[in-house]
Amino acid sequence: MRLFKSRPRLSVIVNFYNMRREAERTLYSLSTAYQQNIQADEYEVLAIDNGSTQPLDAEWVKSFGQNFQYHHLKTGSVSPCKALNQAARLAKGEFITCCIDGARILSPNILSLSLQATRLAPHPFIYTMGMHLGSKPQNLSVTEGYNQAVEDQLLASIDWQRNGYQLFTISSTALSSGNGFFSPFAESNCFCLKRSDYLQLGGFDEAFTSKGGGLVNLDFFNRIHEDLGFYPVLLLGEATFHQFHGGVATNVSFEEHPWESMLKEYQGIRNKDFVTHYKPPNYFGKLTNEAKAFIHPTDHL
Repeated sequence: MRLFKSRPRLSVIVNFYNMRREAERTLYSLSTAYQQNIQADEYEVLAIDNGSTQPLDAEWVKSFGQNFQYHHLKTGSVSPCKALNQAARLAKGEFITCCIDGARILSPNILSLSLQATRLAPHPFIYTMGMHLGSKPQNLSVTEGYNQAVEDQLLASIDWQRNGYQLFTISSTALSSGNGFFSPFAESNCFCLKRSDYLQLGGFDEAFTSKGGGLVNLDFFNRIHEDLGFYPVLLLGEATFHQFHGGVATNVSFEEHPWESMLKEYQGIRNKDFVTHYKPPNYFGKLTNEAKAFIHPTDHL
């Protein structure tokens, strides 16, 4: 039986690399068992496996819903850029949601609110706040013993599968998200825009070849904000929650962080120093009680 009577409006592209543990929670958070106010025939999920030595299983991915697909790319590249761009070309939706890091659990209304927000302007750029599981950003908590075992216990302490907004109660804002919803952001790890706009921009710049893509996600966020044709929208009350997986930038201490090498790559590609380009977004959605803790009074515009 064919699931889609017509093309889905939204294609969700999520990138994985050797993260079976994290993928299980992320994929569940993309399923209709968890996402609210959206039907399976409105969106597809493209799970991209970027050359994992321990790849996901295609049938296991499809078990999360008939609208789930699995694509394993046999590549020697440690950068996800090519894989994400290839997935965007395969996508059927008019709009795509990009998740460059598959270790992030989504909150329950990201997909439905993203689709609603696409009607706000001809060229919307809809994005979400990034958070880290744990009481501190994981670059700090990793030095205090935070690891996957601690995180498993933390997630088991709440019923996030039934109420994903409880994830706010065990998380902290990512460093790139400042103090919360009304802070200037440097990037978003889950954003939505027209597929045609993404392709016209060239997607993620494949010149970024370092592990994890280096600063490519911040570069994409900058390019969007430098383009006056886009209408930026931040989803209030929604976020993605980063799971600990030994990430190249998120799960190392500041002393071990590869910022200097990432910056050097950026400078070689753009011929300039990295500076965040940000303009205040339009806000869409509502704040749940759990999310209200991340309104910092000094950040109000």
